Amino acid sequence: MKLRAFFLFLILLLFMTLSAEAQCAMCRAVLESEEGGGAARGINNGIVYLMIFPYLLIGGVGYFIYRARKKAKLEDN
Repeated sequence: MKLRAFFLFLILLLFMTLSAEAQCAMCRAVLESEEGGGAARGINNGIVYLMIFPYLLIGGVGYFIYRARKKAKLEDN
């Protein structure tokens, strides 16, 4: 039951989003001088998009380790 609640919590965290400004100081200075801010929004969205993949990779590795350990534990019994 605790494991199910933990995974439900993790899934909930995956779908929660927070607005983030993810630019370096130089990029921000150049993009703020532009009218409308369309490029700045595009750069921010691209940075956030690229940040997703390391978390997915770490989560996948963690899942496979969990599954291997669970399988080994069942074989020992």
